[in-house]
Amino acid sequence: MSESTLRIGLVLPDVMGTYGDGGNALILRQRARMRGLDAEIVELTLDDDVPDSLDVYTLGGAEDAAQRIATRHLAEHPGLQRAAEKGTPVLAICAAIQVLGHWYETSAGERVSGISMLDLTTSPQEVRAIGELITDPLLDGLTQPLSGFENHRGGTTLGQAAKPLGRVKHGVGNGGGEPVEGVVQGSVLATYMHGPLLARNPELADYLLAKATGTELAPLDLPQVDRLRRERLAAGR
Repeated sequence: MSESTLRIGLVLPDVMGTYGDGGNALILRQRARMRGLDAEIVELTLDDDVPDSLDVYTLGGAEDAAQRIATRHLAEHPGLQRAAEKGTPVLAICAAIQVLGHWYETSAGERVSGISMLDLTTSPQEVRAIGELITDPLLDGLTQPLSGFENHRGGTTLGQAAKPLGRVKHGVGNGGGEPVEGVVQGSVLATYMHGPLLARNPELADYLLAKATGTELAPLDLPQVDRLRRERLAAGR
């Protein structure tokens, strides 16, 4: 974190912003500001290099063609990879899981190389996963269920270096055999949950903020956020 401002990188919103996942950056900024921290969102489009000097990064979902463009850009401008190697927190949503992996297959069956930030591969499933998704977190520091909306055909298989973010209670998650969802590897957290994710899961938002700032955060009393959580968790039962 810089001396005065928390810098939140919103990575490729022009191609990885199909499902409103840019809202995660807004949540991080707002929760920081509510604690008296100065915070700004740095949009990194296809016209920009990707610096490794920001405090936290977020990536969103996209369709097949946009995934290809994003993969190429991140390979040519590897600041995100360098930031993660330094321990900077990165949040990747849905298609971004696939872009950050070793490879993914398109709906037409073509295999596309990813940028290998995450030890995983993704192949299409026969049935599309659509609906509410609820998991019990497997990440130290998280105690509350995670909820979001999944909409994907990806079946993601984790390698040895990658661990699941949560165990599925309701929904599909990563697909395949074991009922798990998302991935944690180093400072990178990835999930198929839209929502936006951090609006539904303030504990996870504060986890990322604490990692980004290197400080403990005072809790926020926001009854309306608690009500949203209860509603969305009930919708998945």
